[in-house]
Amino acid sequence: MKTHYEIRYASHPEDAKHYDTARLRRDFLIERIFAADEVNLVYSMYDRIIVGGAMPVAEALKLEAIDPLKAPYFTTRREVGIFNVGGKGSVQVGDDTYELDYKEALYIGSGDRDIHFHSADPQQPAKFYINSTTAHKSYPTKKVTKQDADILALGSLEGSNDRIINRMIVQKVLDSCQLQMGMTELKPGSVWNTMPAHTHSRRMEAYFYFEVPEDQAVCHFMGQPQETRHIWLRGDQAVLSPEWSIHSAAATSNYTFIWGMGGENQDYGDQDFFPITDLK
Repeated sequence: MKTHYEIRYASHPEDAKHYDTARLRRDFLIERIFAADEVNLVYSMYDRIIVGGAMPVAEALKLEAIDPLKAPYFTTRREVGIFNVGGKGSVQVGDDTYELDYKEALYIGSGDRDIHFHSADPQQPAKFYINSTTAHKSYPTKKVTKQDADILALGSLEGSNDRIINRMIVQKVLDSCQLQMGMTELKPGSVWNTMPAHTHSRRMEAYFYFEVPEDQAVCHFMGQPQETRHIWLRGDQAVLSPEWSIHSAAATSNYTFIWGMGGENQDYGDQDFFPITDLK
């Protein structure tokens, strides 16, 4: 079997306060994103986002309609955002093929057609990170590079958070129903992202961390501002962030992460901030 999936159910914030480390990791951490010649997916009840990855090595991989979708095609009622975080590859969407290099993205609108993933070189396989949300309308499929992105520079080296935010699947770049995705690159000497911390109760979010050195790790902070928790993770792993949770991280090295959001609106600035000194 080339496709593996699991379902994650939503948690009440009062319940999550009592989770131990194992439960936090089981419910929110996605450890297995990439495996050779596999598609791995997590279907979350947080705004019904799907988070996962495809890593074609010896053969092409199909984005299949998993059983929870009850649909003939994965994209029958869904839109998809894809980032390539590996070697050169391509995504075939129906009769069209899109070449994706490292850190290039592809938005796929809803509609009944097959989607296949290919690597240009099996010795350097592509790694396609996937986010998918429900869609009420079909928008055009579009490739997005960093040159196309809406770019925002934030932070400073003195504050350990000098970073570039590449907003790639957002309203200023293309039309989508609810999916938004982007990539934040921290510069050497910087380790903090998303500070001051915030929540956005009208959207949930998923964070995927990569470019983390093998001997380093990321500490992801989550939970309500007055009741925070943390999850340690490695490169090529992701975290689900409920609408009631902050989402921030510090690491033992600089790194890059891809954020994806789905929910009620697409207003990037719709955020409720919390002073750093108020976090508990």
